[in-house]
Amino acid sequence: MAVSDQDIAYMQHALHLAEKGLFTTDPNPRVGCVLVKQNKIIGEGWHEYAGQPHAEVMAIQTTHVPLDGACCYVTLEPCCHQGLTPPCTQLLIESNISRVVIAMTDPNPVVAGKGINELLEAGIEVELGVLEAEARELNKGFIKRQNTGLPYVVCKQGMSIDAKTAMASGESQWITGKQARREVQVLRARSGAVITGSGTVLVDNPSLNVRHADLPLAYQQQPFNQPLRVILDSKGKLTDEATIFHLEGEAIWVTTEDSSLSSDDVECLKITATDEGKISLLPVLQWLGERGINEVLLEAGANLAGAFVADDLIDELVIFMAPKVLGHKGRSLLNIPHIDKLTDAKTFQFKDVEVIDQDIRLRFIKG
Repeated sequence: MAVSDQDIAYMQHALHLAEKGLFTTDPNPRVGCVLVKQNKIIGEGWHEYAGQPHAEVMAIQTTHVPLDGACCYVTLEPCCHQGLTPPCTQLLIESNISRVVIAMTDPNPVVAGKGINELLEAGIEVELGVLEAEARELNKGFIKRQNTGLPYVVCKQGMSIDAKTAMASGESQWITGKQARREVQVLRARSGAVITGSGTVLVDNPSLNVRHADLPLAYQQQPFNQPLRVILDSKGKLTDEATIFHLEGEAIWVTTEDSSLSSDDVECLKITATDEGKISLLPVLQWLGERGINEVLLEAGANLAGAFVADDLIDELVIFMAPKVLGHKGRSLLNIPHIDKLTDAKTFQFKDVEVIDQDIRLRFIKG
């Protein structure tokens, strides 16, 4: 059967449902499901938390009519293995559903097409790839971690028109407006971890947590988990009295293996040092991937952000540009050594732009 306008509309609704788990499903993907019979929605649901029922189960639990002959729209291939919850393919087969429309295959190698094959072998019609790009965007972190073991890294920066992030003194509160800062709260809430450096902590004493009242109105009724706060401190400049270590949620103090830094109150992680005595960044991301972190938000100064870019560890740049000029003495957006020629430049692809009140949000993805 060809994909119809109705198929697209129902899948759009399933994606909207999946977004309700935007802040809570790690390490699992965000998934939504809609059940349709005789052109009417008879059930819908989404995955809310890891360990709780999957979207297909949640949708079936809301139905009050027989499911035989119904069509299931789901944003990710149904699972076919016993994990913390039973396989969804078996439930769909036992419910006598006749057609399943799927946005994308599951990148988890335990599933990865096996769920679709089970449905086909049971005589269920399967349509794959409806609004796949939208589904992949929603789960870009899950996809990358399944494929590489690493989380999807977003670097957020706020800057002036002349690409300055602070005055020469370090003063930066606030370059961008309130609405842009609300959007940053969304970036934090959807991230499993936020990374910053000791320099930012010393200058700004930031919280880097999600504050319910500061989220955009559209998200204020949505539950969220506080992201893991990861502080890189290769020189041991901080003390465990910093605000960032004493807020709701977990904080990790990262230093080098040869550091004597320790704390009774904060978890410390020691990582191999580079030849320059800095923290090796890739092992930090590998450690986060092993913990099931799908998306990471980097909120750091020019040196640490530049180091991530230099090591090709940034998947997406999100830049909020304010209608201000700070002058030539202001602090630069990124400090990246060893770029002396245009051929050395780090290349990104433009993704999109959005006006947010008086500011502009620019998004670029790895080239």
